[in-house]
Amino acid sequence: MSRYARYECLKIEVADKIATVTMHRPEARNAINQKLIRELRTIWDDLADDLAVNVVILTGSGDFFSVGGDVKAMSERPGGDVLEEGEVHDPMISRRIVNRQLELDKPIIAAINGDAIGLAATHALLSDISVMAEDARIGDTHVSRVGLVAGDGGTVIWPLLVGVNKAKEFLIRGTLLKGPEAERLGLVNHVVPRAQVMAKACEIAIELANGPSWAIRWTKLSINQIVKDRVNMLLEASMALEQVTFETADHKEAATSFKEKRKPKFGQG
Repeated sequence: MSRYARYECLKIEVADKIATVTMHRPEARNAINQKLIRELRTIWDDLADDLAVNVVILTGSGDFFSVGGDVKAMSERPGGDVLEEGEVHDPMISRRIVNRQLELDKPIIAAINGDAIGLAATHALLSDISVMAEDARIGDTHVSRVGLVAGDGGTVIWPLLVGVNKAKEFLIRGTLLKGPEAERLGLVNHVVPRAQVMAKACEIAIELANGPSWAIRWTKLSINQIVKDRVNMLLEASMALEQVTFETADHKEAATSFKEKRKPKFGQG
């Protein structure tokens, strides 16, 4: 039995030393629910142990990379504001997810085949090389769309890539950037037409899979110490503040308005 057979929301294919990991909830635009977040927590360890894998490509099914956290599931949570044990917004779980991705010594290429929003954008940006469709959008809408602190990694990686002031504006306003603008700002590495995203990602993956494996891996881990320092500095506090915003009227209004398919009216209480 394959080590990957237990995964339901991720599809994993391994060939020629390359593992392609696909977020696979196409009926929900690959939104990240609790099952998917649990699988994202364990997949990096399984890939680390797989001697047949030198490089990982992370992508999404269909026309979306992922629209991020499952707001529909949030809006349908019993009582509207009670988190179950082990949910994504547990600070320790989020820390483990981020650290396990950063600590995987094999390079990760994000093939951003469509919109990458919120937590999905974080996973894409925590990858080592990114290839983005020119008509796709990337951004973190925790604040503007869901009334939450952008605490599950956005506050760590955005300032490192685009600078503090731009990161503050993009996170607070929930700005969605098209591929060319994201590339210009240094948020992603390569931008190509949508139909060429996987081909470009595979081209890079093949080069790395057949390169000097240990030098590649240890260079990645060395540079990722910069990101891990920021994780240690910021992530627990950011996640704790995000947890607090789950109790606010603004978040409850955001979840309710999403369920009712209307624009939220913030600042009502």
